[in-house]
Amino acid sequence: MRILVSNDDGYNAAGIEALVAALRPLGEVTVVAPETNCSGASNSLTLRRPLTVRQAANGFHFINGTPSDCVHVALTGLLGFRPDLLVSGINNGANMGEDTLYSGTVAAAMEGYLFGVPSMAFSLVDREWRHLDCATRVAHDLVARFRDRPWDEPLLLSVNIPAVPYRDLAGFRTTRLGRRHPAEPVIRSTTPYGETVYWIGPVGRALDGGAETDFGAIEAHAVSMTPLRVDLTDHARTDAVARWMADRVSAPEAR
Repeated sequence: MRILVSNDDGYNAAGIEALVAALRPLGEVTVVAPETNCSGASNSLTLRRPLTVRQAANGFHFINGTPSDCVHVALTGLLGFRPDLLVSGINNGANMGEDTLYSGTVAAAMEGYLFGVPSMAFSLVDREWRHLDCATRVAHDLVARFRDRPWDEPLLLSVNIPAVPYRDLAGFRTTRLGRRHPAEPVIRSTTPYGETVYWIGPVGRALDGGAETDFGAIEAHAVSMTPLRVDLTDHARTDAVARWMADRVSAPEAR
């Protein structure tokens, strides 16, 4: 099995190094990851400057771009093969609820999924790498299961792992995304030159965190597995929009 690995914390992050070590017994692993930390980069692509690909002493390829850049370049020109699976992570922090919209970790997996490659994103909910060994065992377990029981069609799976010892995990749950309260206010400060600057505030608390959500699974110390989709269409409201425009019977006037 050929596995493409990326992340958003950068090619030298502890999470990707541990992930690669865990996956190497399962197949041929190739790493293409950002040169620097790109947390919060979402699905952005770099279009106004060229990208460079370099290789570190450990064999990891790194690119001066976003997580989506890395996977895009890998799949459209860098690799001489099509991977069987794309794995992103292990992220330094959770990606739950609306966080998934901003996550570079999830974006790297989504880029693979958009190219028809089955993809998994792994996130460890603790930001201090506590119990990273648990997260790597979970990643190994799920990728090994994929190797033995591959999906019938490409799937995008976001996996969040509680920061507890592996023996204390309360199993695996298939979940939906929960929701958060709005983020905390921005943090305003002043530079030594008297300029006012702003830092984005902390994420909000869970608003929708029932047992069936990613928040609920993590609260119960279970691994959360959320299948994601790319279609953002609000299908339940297409009729409402049509009714809203129903009295507009003529085409817009030419100007």
